[in-house]
Amino acid sequence: MTFDTIINRVGTHSAKWDAMEPLFGVSPEDGLAMWVADMDFQPPACVQQALEKMLAHGVYGYFGDDAAYLAAICGWMQTRHGWRVDPKSIFTTHGLVNGTSLCIDAFTQPGDGIVLTTPVYHAFARVIKAAGRVVVECPLTVVDGLQQMDFAAWDAKMTGAETMFILCSPHNPGGRVWSPAELQGVIDFCKRHDLILISDEIHHDLVMPGHKHTVMATLEGVQDRLVMMTATTKTFNIAGAHVGNVIIADPELRRRFADTMMKMGISPNSFGMHMATAAYSPEGAVWVNELTAYLDRNRRTFDAGINAIPGLKSAPLQATYLSWVDFSGTGMAPAEFIARVEKGARIAANHGAAFGKGGESFLRFNIAMPHARVEEAVLRLTEAFADLQ
Repeated sequence: MTFDTIINRVGTHSAKWDAMEPLFGVSPEDGLAMWVADMDFQPPACVQQALEKMLAHGVYGYFGDDAAYLAAICGWMQTRHGWRVDPKSIFTTHGLVNGTSLCIDAFTQPGDGIVLTTPVYHAFARVIKAAGRVVVECPLTVVDGLQQMDFAAWDAKMTGAETMFILCSPHNPGGRVWSPAELQGVIDFCKRHDLILISDEIHHDLVMPGHKHTVMATLEGVQDRLVMMTATTKTFNIAGAHVGNVIIADPELRRRFADTMMKMGISPNSFGMHMATAAYSPEGAVWVNELTAYLDRNRRTFDAGINAIPGLKSAPLQATYLSWVDFSGTGMAPAEFIARVEKGARIAANHGAAFGKGGESFLRFNIAMPHARVEEAVLRLTEAFADLQ
């Protein structure tokens, strides 16, 4: 099966397809699901084979002996990212939203401020507020379509009540791959304001050709305040496995996180552990290389189509498979351009306002789908905004 194969996911308990109509009013019968961040592709065969081996055995008990799992993580990070990970520093969580919540519980107190670089992944704000902490939005600026960090403006917003900074690297939405200099700026900012730094790098394998992701943990002077978060789930399209890793080099931070894990009674899901171990393999690496080339083709097609529509502008996508499209040039209020996309083009896309300040004039489109569907999306959007041509 290739990435071009169209897989019918309707009626399979897929959030992306089966929840589309209740949330967006777009029927899966003739609509395109371009919202939640999972791909319309099957994972590599090695992941499927790992599950088939489990099924053939037929006993689904507690997972034990995680040596192969930890070795797979360490090997992948060293080979793909030049990052040497101590297996003793790895914690397994039920995905990285769960990992974020555990970090908030372990390292902050109710009422503390937690810094987000908005617009940013919406689940961060959701769990921060649910935990009784305060979201502190430090907006990104946009220069030539690219999001930029404005540390001077952010310094002016700090009150002393902030205790944590959550970085999305690569950035979602917007698709930025942060440069080493920008990441060093984040480190220096966190030192100035004595903030624990959570670096969510879930999209770090999905980088477009010509760009290179820098792992925060490979930089100097940050280990005493750094918590890394990684996962196989976005890379290999196995988000339903709900398995992620929180990786902490500092012994004291590690102790505090371990205490929280113990308090919450967190233990791993055996299906996710087997799938992740299989994914982080030479076979998985070949698949990822093929995937990123395919996503780059989708990106080029989608960007060309979007940028040909007067008033629409797609942010240059350096990583992820999430295209961040600005509709401000149309002069339309969000309600109008959203209606054109949902009712006219019959496409479900994430509303930019959900990502925080700076997202109001945007929609986020998931382009991890067969190329023919990307072409169809471009045609539909072109027709929905035909009066601007």
